[in-house]
Amino acid sequence: MFEGPAWLVAQFYALTHNYAIAIALVALTVMILVTPLTLKSTKGMLEMQRLQPEMKKLQAEHKNDRQKLNEEMMKLYQEHKVNPLASCLPLLLQMPVFFIMYRVLRGLSRPATFADAAACKASEFCTTNQIPIGKTVFNPDHISKTSELYKSLVPLHGKNEMIAFGLDLSKSPAHFISTSFGQGLIYAALVVALGLLYFVQQKMVASRAAVSPTMSPTQAKVMQYLPVVFAVFQIFFLTGLVIYYLTQAIFRIGQNAYITKRFYGDEDSLGRQAMAAGERAREDAKKNGAPAAVGGGMFAQAKRDAQAKREAQEAAAKPAAPVSKRVTPPKNKPTPSASRPQKPAASARPGAPAKPKPPKK
Repeated sequence: MFEGPAWLVAQFYALTHNYAIAIALVALTVMILVTPLTLKSTKGMLEMQRLQPEMKKLQAEHKNDRQKLNEEMMKLYQEHKVNPLASCLPLLLQMPVFFIMYRVLRGLSRPATFADAAACKASEFCTTNQIPIGKTVFNPDHISKTSELYKSLVPLHGKNEMIAFGLDLSKSPAHFISTSFGQGLIYAALVVALGLLYFVQQKMVASRAAVSPTMSPTQAKVMQYLPVVFAVFQIFFLTGLVIYYLTQAIFRIGQNAYITKRFYGDEDSLGRQAMAAGERAREDAKKNGAPAAVGGGMFAQAKRDAQAKREAQEAAAKPAAPVSKRVTPPKNKPTPSASRPQKPAASARPGAPAKPKPPKK
């Protein structure tokens, strides 16, 4: 997992003999490999948005049957060959790549210190490179000891800096800001530049969805400024990682310009069809008094299912109204005893003798 990217850094360093350029070329390589997935996810997202009117109709028809709704939604996806998870794949890849590059750069600048001669004598690394006692030097990990990158990081008597363009890539901007404010300004400027690039990138994405956004204004603002917050946290990571993300941010700006031209350039383009479909879905929702946002992905559907389940549980938890056991006969209707015909008394029959009464005791 770490040796492959570290080998790539070593190969680019052998060509350029510059740590920052080697890291930037790795970032470009990763972006070029991920670009087809990004384009596919963008297309899938627009296709999902184009299906919003149909999804809204299905939600209205099967609002009381979640299982049937899910079945019909899957049929709709299969009919139009839409993958609801396609738009999530590039996002899911970002965290592993961040973790891998952090570990690779941290491994290249792994520190080693030998407190006494006995400890140095017991280590082949110390004796081979003649490391001075008590000096902290690099002991690189994940790369071959015969590579030029390894030899540049572990010269005779060791090394504890990774200098490129006057910047030490092995330490964080926060380290230099806390050590010397004047020296730390240039490192802070890198983080600020990264935040500005992220802001420009998100503005380009937001401008494409400005005509018919698929999320609430609050969610749109959060999505717009979240990458900027991520850039601020880079002040605590290695400067080499900041160079990595600066390169990727510049590449993404060009990538967004290409996406805008490809998917939104013509009147009949997929992006404009998706925008028109989103507008129709909102208009239909306003007419029917339903919420305007129509989420069609699996995550949105799961959220709706969870909400419906929660509402059902709350309804089941409410105490039932007491049922009265007293039955009152309807008004203006004779009771069973009153409606049954009475037999005439024997004395009432004509010609019948009267029955004598029993004597009183």
